[in-house]
Amino acid sequence: MDTSSPAAAGLAWHFDPELLRRYDRPGPRYTSYPTAPHFHDGFGEHDLRAAIAGSNAQALPLSLYVHVPYCSSPCFYCGCNRVITRDPGKGVAYVARVLSEADLVAPLFDASREVIQLHLGGGTPNFLARAQMRELIEGLRRRFSFSAAQDRDFSIELDPRFVSRDDIAALGALGFNRASLGIQDFDPVVQRAINREQGVDATLEVLRACREHGLASVNVDLIYGLPHQTLDGFARTLETVLRERPDRLAIYGYAHLPNLFKAQRQIPDAALPGPEQKLALLGLAVRRLTLAGYQYIGMDHFALPGENLARAQRAGHLHRNFMGYTTHAQTDLVGLGASAISRIGSSYSQNPRDLPGWEAAVDAGRLPVWRGLTLEADDELRAALINQLMCQGEVDGRALAARHGVDFDPYFADALASLSVLQADGLADYRDGVVRATERGRPLLRLLAMCFDRYLAQPEHPVRYSKAI
Repeated sequence: MDTSSPAAAGLAWHFDPELLRRYDRPGPRYTSYPTAPHFHDGFGEHDLRAAIAGSNAQALPLSLYVHVPYCSSPCFYCGCNRVITRDPGKGVAYVARVLSEADLVAPLFDASREVIQLHLGGGTPNFLARAQMRELIEGLRRRFSFSAAQDRDFSIELDPRFVSRDDIAALGALGFNRASLGIQDFDPVVQRAINREQGVDATLEVLRACREHGLASVNVDLIYGLPHQTLDGFARTLETVLRERPDRLAIYGYAHLPNLFKAQRQIPDAALPGPEQKLALLGLAVRRLTLAGYQYIGMDHFALPGENLARAQRAGHLHRNFMGYTTHAQTDLVGLGASAISRIGSSYSQNPRDLPGWEAAVDAGRLPVWRGLTLEADDELRAALINQLMCQGEVDGRALAARHGVDFDPYFADALASLSVLQADGLADYRDGVVRATERGRPLLRLLAMCFDRYLAQPEHPVRYSKAI
C-alpha cells in the first residue's frame, strides 16, 4: 500500500448530491464476504469443530463478540435482532447460557491464543445489571486468555438512557476501554416519533463519564432520514455532539423496511424526509464533520486523525468484520449468544437467530450452529480484495491475485467491465493493476466492491439489501 496516496491518507468525504442520487441503490455492507444471506444449513457443528482445529495451526489471536438481545423498550427505527422485556431475570439466565456456550467452544482453541478484542453488541448490552456484567466478563476471562496488551480493544454498545456513572465505573474496572453511544438525534420531535426520548445533558454526562473511567475512545451513533427530521434540528444535534469531540462517529442512513421490521410500522411514510431532504441531511453531516477535522474511514464512519481507527487506516492495517471497522485484522472471530456470527479460519458460522433455538442447543450441550459456509479459493480471494477496498479505498489487484495463483485481468474480466462504468463517471480508477476509489467515489465504496461480488449475479438467490445512501 502506498501510504502517500490519497486513499491511504484518509480523504474527507466528497459530497456530490447529483452523483449520490444517481447511485443510491441497494447493496451489501460487506461486514463479510460472502454476505450472511448466502450462509446455508449444510454447515454444522462438525464443520465448526474442524475449522477451529485447523485454525489452531496458525494460532492467531482471538476476537470475542457477545450478542445481548434484550432491550427495555422498542426503538421504532431499529432492525437489530432483539427481544423486548423489562424482566431483569432474563439477563441472569442469558449470562449463564453464554458462559455455557463458552464452556463448549473455548476448550477447542489452543490456550496460548489470547483474546485481543472483545465487543458486546445488541440489543442493549447494558440491559445486564452490574453483577451480571461482572459475572459475564470474569467468566469469559476464566475460559479464555485475555490479553493485557496496550492495543487490546474491549468495547461495548451503550444506551445512554439506562446507564449511570457507577455503571460506567464498573465497566472501566472490568477492562473496557471503548464505548459506543446511541444518540441518533437530539430533536425531541424526532425522539418521540422513534420512541427513544433521551435528554441532552444526561447523554453527554454518560460520554464524559466514559472518559473519566478509562473508556478512552468513545463512538457516537447518529442517524439521518428519521421521521420529522429537519436540517435545523439535525444541525443542532451535530453542534452539540461535536462540542464533545467524540473520537469516532457513525452517521447511518435510516433504512425504512416495515415489511421486514415490525416496529417500523409505527413510523408513517408521510413523516419521513423525501429523497432530496435525506441527501441534504447527509450533506450537512459530512460538511460539519469535515470542517471539525474528522477523517473519513469508510461507509458511514469518521474518526479523529489521532484515533486508533484512523491511524490503522493510514498504516494500511484497517480491517472490517461483523463488529464493523477494527484495528485487529489478524484474528479469528468467535461469536457467542443468539444470532452471533463467527469467522474461524476459512469459515463463517452463525448461531440461531431465535432465542429458543439457541437456548435449546446450548442446553443440549451442542455448539449452537444454525448455518454457515466454508470459503472456496475464489471466496478467499474476493473477500481479501473487497475488504481492502472497503478499508483503504484501493487495492493492488494484480499483486493480490498473484498471491492467490491467478492472473488478475482475465480472472476478473467481468468485474473490470462493471468497474469501467464507475470509471466513466469518475468514481473509480484502474491502472497498473491498482483499483482505486477516486475522491468522488469514496462515499460509494459499496458499489465499487459490488463489481467483484460474484454472488450478486445469482438471480436464483435474490437478497434484499439496504440502499448505499
